[in-house]
Amino acid sequence: MTKKLTLAIALLALLSVATAFAQEEAAGATKEAGWFDWDAGTLALIGVGVAVVLAGFGSAIGIGIAANMSIGAMHEHPGLFPQFLLLSALPGTQGIYGFVAGFLIILWTGLLNDPTALASLTPIQGWHFLFAGLPVGLAGLVSGIHQGKVCAAGIGLVVRDKANVAKAMTLAAFIEFYAILGLLASVLILLSIK
Repeated sequence: MTKKLTLAIALLALLSVATAFAQEEAAGATKEAGWFDWDAGTLALIGVGVAVVLAGFGSAIGIGIAANMSIGAMHEHPGLFPQFLLLSALPGTQGIYGFVAGFLIILWTGLLNDPTALASLTPIQGWHFLFAGLPVGLAGLVSGIHQGKVCAAGIGLVVRDKANVAKAMTLAAFIEFYAILGLLASVLILLSIK
């Protein structure tokens, strides 16, 4: 069920991005809009949306998986709430990484200081900003969900012995590494934009 839900969310996100691309040219223009004629500012903002929304979806789903396990486990072991809280919150970091990348895209475009800065972007820069949002967005989506599953299994381990919380956190941190790589890839793309 989770794989189908993830696929549906990713497809919905891609369709919403494609819908945003289907913009009309200004009234009175004689040139027909083509694939590469999109406004660069719109492309940059779509990059922000891809980074924030996809990584946020991954975090929300991952937290939901781990928190569901925590709620069930707290019924029998209410004293282990601090350990369950740590493991339930861990998949939320992917959303933070997506937000950071989105903020950096806004910062790099100059939009933070000048509301008209998007108009001065070239189409190539717009595409680069869009592609800068993809690594962290996709890595956050997938790793957030899988980290939630590992954290849920870790909660089951902690129920047996609360001394196992460090082991559970360590195993979940392996998945975190790939979300960090997604953020790093996005930052490297941003650094390459001139």
